[in-house]
Amino acid sequence: MQAETTPRQLVKGADMAHLPLLNDAWLLTEGAHIHSFGTMDTCPTRADETIDVAGRMIFPCWCDSHTHIVYAGSREAEFVDRIRGLSYEAIARRGGGILNSAALLRATPESLLVEQAQARLLEIQGFGTGAVEIKSGYGLSLEAELKMLRVIRRLREWSPLSIKATFLGAHALPPEFRDNREGYLRLVEEEMLPRIVDEGLADYIDVFCEKGFFTVAETERLIEAGARHGLRAKIHTNQFHSLGGIEAAVKHRALSVDHLEVLTEAEIALLRDSDTMPTLLPTAPFFINDEHYPPARQMLDAGLPIALATDYNPGTSPSGRMPFVLSLACIKLRLTPEEVINAATLNGAYAMELADSHGSIMSGKVANLFITKPIPSVAYLPYAFGSDLVERVFIRGQAV
Repeated sequence: MQAETTPRQLVKGADMAHLPLLNDAWLLTEGAHIHSFGTMDTCPTRADETIDVAGRMIFPCWCDSHTHIVYAGSREAEFVDRIRGLSYEAIARRGGGILNSAALLRATPESLLVEQAQARLLEIQGFGTGAVEIKSGYGLSLEAELKMLRVIRRLREWSPLSIKATFLGAHALPPEFRDNREGYLRLVEEEMLPRIVDEGLADYIDVFCEKGFFTVAETERLIEAGARHGLRAKIHTNQFHSLGGIEAAVKHRALSVDHLEVLTEAEIALLRDSDTMPTLLPTAPFFINDEHYPPARQMLDAGLPIALATDYNPGTSPSGRMPFVLSLACIKLRLTPEEVINAATLNGAYAMELADSHGSIMSGKVANLFITKPIPSVAYLPYAFGSDLVERVFIRGQAV
C-alpha cells in the first residue's frame, strides 16, 4: 500500500524516486475519508465491512490535472492527415484542430455535451482517476464558452469525482476575429471573464502561449485580467517553441505550466525557484508523432517537481487512461515507476490545489483509492501497459 504519515504538498527532484510503501497492511475508511492504516499486527478487530486484498496493492486515485473532456464529435480525419504527413500546425492553419472542435461544439446542444462528458468521466474513473481538471476552450465565443463551463458545473453536481474548472477562452483565435485580435482579447477580458466569474463557473484561467496562437504579451495580459477576477493561471506553453511563456507564468505565480516538450536550461532554473508545477503530457507528442518529449530526467536532476496528466482531448490525446500515461513516461521520459506514481498522484493534486485532501493515502484525506488486481510489484503497473490492472475503485469511501 502506498501510504504516508508526514503531510506533503508536493514531491520534487530526487525525492520523487521514493514511494512510501507499507507491506502486509490494513486501511480503515470512515465516511468519505481515510481514518487510519497500519501493519496487520495492529489491525482493528471490528469494521462494518471488510475487503480481502491479498496479493493486491492499494493506491491513492490518480489526480489528472489537465484535460479537455467536454467536447463534441471526434477528429479521426486529422489523425489520418498526420499519418499522411501533415503537421499539427498545418492542420490548424487550414481550419482543423481547435477550430474544428469549436465549430462542432457550437452546433451541439448542452444536454448532449453533458451526456458525452459523463461517459468520459465514468471511463476515467474506471482507470483509477479520482480528481480531474476540465478546461473550456472549444467555444471561443461568449455563449459557447459559457455553455462549456455550465456543462462542467453540471458534471461537478453529478459526479463524485473532485472536479476543477478552467476557463480557456484564449485557446485559439476564432475565424470571425482573424483580422481583429484586439477585439477578441477585449471580448475575453470585458465580456467573458465578468460573466464567468459572476456565475462562479471557473477556478482558473488558461492561455495557449504558442506560435500561431497567443503571444507572451497577450498571455500576460490575460493572466492579469484573470487575476483581477480572482482566477489563478494554469498555462499551456512550450509545446512546440520556447517563446517566453515560462517566464510570464512564473512572474505571475501561475499554478502550473503544461506541456513543456521544448524547455531550455534557463527555463528549468526559473521553474526551480518558483512555486509553479511543471505538468507533462507525454501522450500528446506520442499521438501526433512529435519527436520532442519533455526533458523530464533533466528536470528532476535539477530538483524540479513534475506532474503527469492525460491532456484528454479529441485532437492530440484522445484518451483519459492515466496508467498508459505512466507507462509512456517511463518509456519515453526515462522516469522510474516510483517517480511517475508520485507525479500522477500528489503532484497532480498540487496542480489543482488539492494536495491537502487528495493525492496520497493519509489519515484525514479523502478516501479516493483503487485496488489493483494481483501484481508482483509497483513496477508492474507501468510495465504491463496493455493490461487493465485496476480491480476496484473507491471515491469518497464508496465503491464505484
